[in-house]
Amino acid sequence: MWLQRQETVTCIACGETLTRPDAREYDRYGDRWERREKTFEYLCKPCHRELCHQPRAGLEALLVEMEGESVPADQFVERYYEAVEEAADRTDGKRGGER
Repeated sequence: MWLQRQETVTCIACGETLTRPDAREYDRYGDRWERREKTFEYLCKPCHRELCHQPRAGLEALLVEMEGESVPADQFVERYYEAVEEAADRTDGKRGGER
């Protein structure tokens, strides 16, 4: 009988080392189904359950755009909400023009 060596991965949230089958794939861009030329990160099952599983298209770009200057947390959150509202308005405007 051959012993199969299982790949180990590290949870990016808590740092736990676990076997690959016991982990969940995490794709920072939100599209884990597109697998070409990607390197996935991993989460343990408890950390994966704590994630928000809502769509996050454009979130990474928005956060990078906002990252330009260091501001207190309350100002960052305020700017984030403003940016999300602006993005929603732009999206709604595009949809309105298509009708």
